[in-house]
Amino acid sequence: MQLAAQADRRYSTAAMQSSRRALPNTAAKVEKYRRRYDEIIDAAAAVFAEKGYHGASTKDIADRLGIRQGSLYYYFASKESALEEVCQKGVEGFVQGIENVLARGGGGETQLRAAVLNHLEPLNTRPTYVRVFLRDRHDLPQASRRKIGKASRQYESLLEGLFRAGVERGDFRAGLDCRLATLAMLGMCNAAASWYTEGEGIFLEALAESFATLILSGTTAKNG
Repeated sequence: MQLAAQADRRYSTAAMQSSRRALPNTAAKVEKYRRRYDEIIDAAAAVFAEKGYHGASTKDIADRLGIRQGSLYYYFASKESALEEVCQKGVEGFVQGIENVLARGGGGETQLRAAVLNHLEPLNTRPTYVRVFLRDRHDLPQASRRKIGKASRQYESLLEGLFRAGVERGDFRAGLDCRLATLAMLGMCNAAASWYTEGEGIFLEALAESFATLILSGTTAKNG
């Protein structure tokens, strides 16, 4: 519910930022606006992923959609604001996914395997968003970086909590550096974004299983 409300606020904010036209005032127009907004942000993510933030222009985004460059400003105020939205959508799914993993319960090994798969799944479902978030979020202005960083820190905190709870239950070895384990998992999974492509020789589930096994080999109590 919180993420849905955040999305609603962003749709409204994006529309209100435009001085050219008013926010759509009927349910049908709002829905049409949202669909088009999603298409435009998808195009922005694809262009940023392909050319890099600094190498891309709003004209590139417009050309990808087959529309006039000026039409984009009905949906976002600048290339910078488009990057912020792409990065925000890139990180949100991770938080929601790990919250679902933790809510399902289970032992530390079960949760860790699910957490690794949750982290890698967006490489199939929204790969351009993930790649832009990982590579280009540092190009955001300070206020936007803080906003995106808050979601990133929340995600890291939830992952670290998974390890800590596993240590307390005895699923992971006593004395495990949970912060280091979290960073190791993130580093391994994030690196896959630079080379993994869906359908090219390796299934995501198999990759997630391999990564989880590697992480577990250094964290479980039996290897202490």
